[in-house]
Amino acid sequence: MEMDASSAGEGRVRTGTVWTATAHAFTAVVGSGILALPWSVAQLGWILGPFFLLFFAAVTYYIAILLCDCYRTPDPVKGRRNSTYMDAVRALLDLTGAGPKHVLISGIMQYSMLWGIMIGFTITAAISTATMKRSTCFHEKGPSAKCGVSGISYMLAFGALEILLSQFPNLEKVTFLSVIATLTSLAYALIALCLSIAKFSIQHEAKGTIMVAMAGEGLATSTKVWRVFQALGNIAFSYTYSMLLLEIQDTLKSPPAENKAMKRVTLYAIGGTALFYTSLGCMGYAAFGADAPGNYLTGFYKPLWLVDIANLAVIIHLIVGYQVFAQTIFAINEKSLATRWQAPGSFFNKIYTVSFQCKQNYSFQFTPSRILLRTGFVVLTTLVAMLFPFFNAILGLLGSISFWPLTVYFPLNMYMVQAKIKRGNSKWIMFQVLSLLCLVVSLVSAVGSVADILEHLKHAQLFHIDL
Repeated sequence: MEMDASSAGEGRVRTGTVWTATAHAFTAVVGSGILALPWSVAQLGWILGPFFLLFFAAVTYYIAILLCDCYRTPDPVKGRRNSTYMDAVRALLDLTGAGPKHVLISGIMQYSMLWGIMIGFTITAAISTATMKRSTCFHEKGPSAKCGVSGISYMLAFGALEILLSQFPNLEKVTFLSVIATLTSLAYALIALCLSIAKFSIQHEAKGTIMVAMAGEGLATSTKVWRVFQALGNIAFSYTYSMLLLEIQDTLKSPPAENKAMKRVTLYAIGGTALFYTSLGCMGYAAFGADAPGNYLTGFYKPLWLVDIANLAVIIHLIVGYQVFAQTIFAINEKSLATRWQAPGSFFNKIYTVSFQCKQNYSFQFTPSRILLRTGFVVLTTLVAMLFPFFNAILGLLGSISFWPLTVYFPLNMYMVQAKIKRGNSKWIMFQVLSLLCLVVSLVSAVGSVADILEHLKHAQLFHIDL
């Protein structure tokens, strides 16, 4: 059976609810980077560490609820839909005279960051799997045993799984994956928190200091400063999901109005995330002090079964969470290609339906272009991860560069156009001050990320993962 897909798009039936959108949002916000938060707090100390954990949660929440009102224009309830972040930039900032330039910059940054996260997920999943296998080997054969593992083979297995999962048609159809990602992220975060509490209860005192840049005994002062900059960026970026907010909002059915529903989603996602981040970051610092590891789970060896469960939860989270970012890229690429080649029955528009019976009738719709292009994109992503296994350091720089424009500058400017905020009034001034503060964070974090990349390059090898 064949049908023309060119009519699909804006008129499609949206079935998302507050709870399905919350699952997507939680998956977009919470990544395995949560396990680096104790290290980040250790660089900042007891005063600035918790302060910035809460400060950036508040900033992200405030800007995100403003962005929710940009989904429809010019009226936030009855206006035309902006299904993607780039659509909103085009619709609102075109009015300022710099629209095409803003659309180009936002598009490059958004999709570079999404692709970078997919590459980072591939590498991190391979590292977590290899670490789990090696720790099991040490437990069985002793700490002096030769337990070599190949992270590359795990990357290939991860890529093969993602090729299969990438065939789901759109973000709405992978809601169950977001639910799994949310549950597994809660699992490994709770296990890490419980391990921290157990370690803290044994030592009977909270480690750490109120001073900044005290972590890393014997390190040069400059290295400590770079680490402070990097930690500040880690915390700021750990809450970011503005680059996916409108895409998630586009899955919501109405009524209720999408902007009101999405504000509830943002409250649940950012509020819940802030609770976990602050608890784990502070408790991890109290347990380890300046010795808090970059990957928090590597600081625990016993009980092995519980640590392995946490690592397994991380791996599952990465496998299913990958699709939230991938589906966003697939959607914009396929929409662009289908619009460019609109002829009925073309390679990019022809939909085939395969029906089969079990206890009831099932059908699966696909286009040849979806199978080939999505498979090719996942293969390319996996190859880049294999070629540059130190890419997570580069991802930190991408996050530094994109944080201010994607999370702060564009959302604030779009909202000012949408809400008709005049230049020079009190709210405009407040937005400029907030934007300037976040720009400073992006700049200093970029400096820290460059220093981190240079450090990784000293001992980095192609097709080799350091555990």
